[in-house]
Amino acid sequence: MSNGQAAPETKGVTVELLATVDLGPEIEGMAGRQLRMRMVTIEPGGVFGPVHDHKERPGIVYILQGTITDHRNGIATEYGPGVGWPEDRNTLHWLENRGTVPAVEISVDIVRHE
Repeated sequence: MSNGQAAPETKGVTVELLATVDLGPEIEGMAGRQLRMRMVTIEPGGVFGPVHDHKERPGIVYILQGTITDHRNGIATEYGPGVGWPEDRNTLHWLENRGTVPAVEISVDIVRHE
């Protein structure tokens, strides 16, 4: 995809909430926020889109299996099993699975209570 094209909408993605911790009682100034851990599975040909940011929602990704392609700043980077990528206030991206097996990641981030 070129920079002029929009990322496709999400398809072939399942998200399982694994755990949360209310950070308000744990860290001063963190009221209304929680530490969240999710397992995200992207099927072959699946997309986690559209383009989205992580402002006020920092996190990090660990890939358990498969390969995930991270699209940001016009660059596609493939990540296989192991530590993936950070998601900070400057992150603007979308993800896809170009492989032939499901890609599974563990995503840990800090979010506002929903």
